[in-house]
Amino acid sequence: MAIGDEVARLRKLDVCAVSDALDRLKLGSVVTGVPQQSGAGRVAGRAVTMKLGLGEPPAGPPRHLGTAAIEAGDVDSVIVIEQRTGVDAGSWGGLLTLGAKTRGIAGIVADGPVRDIDEAIGYGFPIWTRSFTARTARGRIVEKGTNVPVTFHDVVVTPGDYVLADRSGIIFLAPAHIEAVLEAAESIVAKEAAMAAAIRCGTPMQEVMGGNYEHMLTGAQ
Repeated sequence: MAIGDEVARLRKLDVCAVSDALDRLKLGSVVTGVPQQSGAGRVAGRAVTMKLGLGEPPAGPPRHLGTAAIEAGDVDSVIVIEQRTGVDAGSWGGLLTLGAKTRGIAGIVADGPVRDIDEAIGYGFPIWTRSFTARTARGRIVEKGTNVPVTFHDVVVTPGDYVLADRSGIIFLAPAHIEAVLEAAESIVAKEAAMAAAIRCGTPMQEVMGGNYEHMLTGAQ
């Protein structure tokens, strides 16, 4: 199966269904409490990672943080940012948002402050973050690497991991697990769709959400 096919299947699933699938498979990597601050609807894609820190940037020609991540991404990419320095400095900003939107990047999830959120709202570009700042990164933090392992709220994210984000949370999936998770989540969604149809037809709630529902994540129902 092509990578794009897996991303397309993941886009059809909400975070809650995939979280249930992870429970069934006894896998982790669900992050909650990071709100969607701009854009509308869920995003899914492969992780392009960006690690920010203190000190000097790696050797080589100088370039602004975030530009390499944008150039490495496409419509099947979500940029995952680590800015865990504790310094009040933007990990992302307005011109980067415009560049990412123009490139077709699906969205940004940032573990660190984001600047120019009003511009992102105006562009309708999806960004998840817990905090904002007006302070520039210039002279405060530097990019330590693009497409290197990063930590996002205590989850280690590797370049190429699958990312799914909506207003309920953010999920990171290793490529080795994607097919099993997709199959489990699609099964759960189908069962819940049948239950929703029964509710609309007037079936009593206790009958719809009885013992079978409580054991649904075991895969036995």
